Amino acid sequence: MTASSSDTRRLAPDATDHRIARLAAAALVLALIDAGLPSPLPGVKPGLANIVTLIALYRYGFRAAVWVSLLRIAGAGLLLGSLMTPGFFLSLSGGTMSLVGLLFAQRLPERWFGPVSASLIAAFCHIGGQLVLARAILIPSDGILYFVPAFALTALVTGTVNGVVAAKLLENTHETD
Repeated sequence: MTASSSDTRRLAPDATDHRIARLAAAALVLALIDAGLPSPLPGVKPGLANIVTLIALYRYGFRAAVWVSLLRIAGAGLLLGSLMTPGFFLSLSGGTMSLVGLLFAQRLPERWFGPVSASLIAAFCHIGGQLVLARAILIPSDGILYFVPAFALTALVTGTVNGVVAAKLLENTHETD
């Protein structure tokens, strides 16, 4: 039995799909820049792509932020040759926990919380997710806990900087709307 042309289904991307693709591409470029930066500790990066995820969250909602984040993680894994490696799974666990943090942050009162606090929550969740996975699978030793202060300081600095940048970009895009 052969399939007739009427059995063919086509997916037609809409404006939302194009928007997500553009945001994911921007996040991927920033992730590649991150990967090329020198790091004082293994796995410590500025997380520039998280700026785009924050913009996606505040402009288009949580679903857009999830797509942008996951597409960026998968794309970076493919382009950097790290797909299905421990580094990929560390990125995925950090990204997933970061999204959980953003889901929580999105429900906080806007009067007192915004992109900077969301970025800080996401940064700490990201580091936490990575440390939990590293402790559970990669380095099954409590010695990994010695890195917590350095990672927490990094999350504080990068979360603040990325949140401020995202807030400024969100301000500027609202002014041009």
